[in-house]
Amino acid sequence: MPSDPLSDYEQRMVWAYDALHHGDAVAAEAAMMEAVALVPDAAEARGALGALLRRQGRPVEAAEHFAAAATAEPVRPAWVLERARCLADAGDVEGAWALVSRLVVDRADDAASHRLAARLRLAQGDTAGALTHAREARFLAPHDLEGSVEVGQVLVDAGDPLAAAEMLEPLLAHAHPADPARAAALVLQGCAWAALAEGEKAARRWRQALEADPEDVGGAARLLAGLEAAAAAGGGDLTPTYIKALFDRYADRFDSDLTQKLRYQAPRLLRQALDAVGVGAGLDILDVGCGTGLGGVEVKPLARHLAGVDLSPRMVEHARARGLYDRLWDADLMGALAEAPGAWDLVLAADVLVYLGDLAPVFQAAVLALKPGGRLAATVERWEGEGPYALRESRRYAHAQEHVLAAAAAAGLAVEHLAPVAPRWEKSRPVDGLLFILRKAGA
Repeated sequence: MPSDPLSDYEQRMVWAYDALHHGDAVAAEAAMMEAVALVPDAAEARGALGALLRRQGRPVEAAEHFAAAATAEPVRPAWVLERARCLADAGDVEGAWALVSRLVVDRADDAASHRLAARLRLAQGDTAGALTHAREARFLAPHDLEGSVEVGQVLVDAGDPLAAAEMLEPLLAHAHPADPARAAALVLQGCAWAALAEGEKAARRWRQALEADPEDVGGAARLLAGLEAAAAAGGGDLTPTYIKALFDRYADRFDSDLTQKLRYQAPRLLRQALDAVGVGAGLDILDVGCGTGLGGVEVKPLARHLAGVDLSPRMVEHARARGLYDRLWDADLMGALAEAPGAWDLVLAADVLVYLGDLAPVFQAAVLALKPGGRLAATVERWEGEGPYALRESRRYAHAQEHVLAAAAAAGLAVEHLAPVAPRWEKSRPVDGLLFILRKAGA
């Protein structure tokens, strides 16, 4: 009596699941392959085989089986999503996006589709699109710790580690100690805190990750060792990510805190110094680290064209509301200086260089950005200890006067004005600072 292909298929699938239960992936794959040979359009066998191959790191083969499963069972969009994941794993970003872009329209309420869409948009260079999908995925599944790790990774990679750290905090507080996603979440939150220059918080999370996963699949020990090595070496400049997050958080109360609590007067002091050296009007001015535009208020009467740039998009929004600037954009200081060589009569840096250690690179960049005879006007906090500069507990650098002079000379900038000032107060005391105007040779 001839055998029944369907019955034989079902027997192979029983064998396959039994092999998986006992950890025998080789036997499971063999049984699934036999099942597929018996019934090629069986979505269950195709999908199970695709999942097994993907776990084994064979995404191209897995994608083929998920495609067959989707053809056999078109009413189940999960097969399409799994195929897209395999294509993404294999590096076929465009192929994966072609599938996912339809899924997020047809299944707008599916968090998993939005998570993959976020990852793909970031790979395509569309940071704004990645963040949109990441936030939608977070909204749709706010309590999914495993999914939140995927979302958080996109947020960190897209330059918003603060959002990742804040998203994971309550989830980790309520996570069961045995949750398999907990260790990965701890590692990721540590990475987010590290990006924000919160070294102690990062180290604490990585130590907790090691306790949760002694096998250290997430590499917490390596990350912790790197953090400790950097701390022993004295660290480096504050990261742009940290500065952006700091001022994005601070933007709404920036003006009131600075002018009332901290008695901030760096822009006014810079304007007085510029008047003292005889700077005229009709200037092309770049206000770097413009913040909410307090410096722009002071130098606007001197400007023919006033541009402002800040690392924090929320600060730029507040500056735009003043209606002072001819152009505003968010970018890092060095990139802004390099954007238009020889374009500026004046580069203003009020209370900005305190977030940099070595001033030599920025002075050299300023020389290239200035017109002949152009000026760099800035304030710093003054350092009188050992070394050219130091990072204080306030996470602001202080610079020795000798370092300012040496960096200026190395860049070919003449010191037109140098004076002690108190640009702001801190802890009810004036901050010891320096105000300087450096001039490029020429007209």
